[in-house]
Amino acid sequence: MASGDYTEVTRGIRVSVCARFLDEQSAPDENRFVWAYRVTIGNEGGETVQLLRRTWTITDAAGRVQRVHGPGVVGEQPVLAPGEQFEYTSGTPLGTPSGFMSGLYHMVVRDTGELFDVVIPTFSLDSPHQPIRLH
Repeated sequence: MASGDYTEVTRGIRVSVCARFLDEQSAPDENRFVWAYRVTIGNEGGETVQLLRRTWTITDAAGRVQRVHGPGVVGEQPVLAPGEQFEYTSGTPLGTPSGFMSGLYHMVVRDTGELFDVVIPTFSLDSPHQPIRLH
């Protein structure tokens, strides 16, 4: 089950995310729900930049918030010249059948050393195991 693409542009850096529920890795009867998400980071600006660190905020359906900080993404600190892009896939487990994620990539302009943050769009984590509510 794939969600739509979520996109945000900050200072010429386009971040697009697409999440999908991993039924085969999930165990709903044990409150384990797993998603994969694919992120594409594209440099549409005029400066070469490097992704140094990431900060994620993961919120489950019960409102529990987990913050994840760390260097780079998937073990890399990609450098993106104008027109280049970097794509990776990662995942997250939750104890509820839905939730959402958002975050920041902490970047540096290679020529000047200027630090800036790029917004990762908030995206939903949806599964077919969510209770259906009629309003």
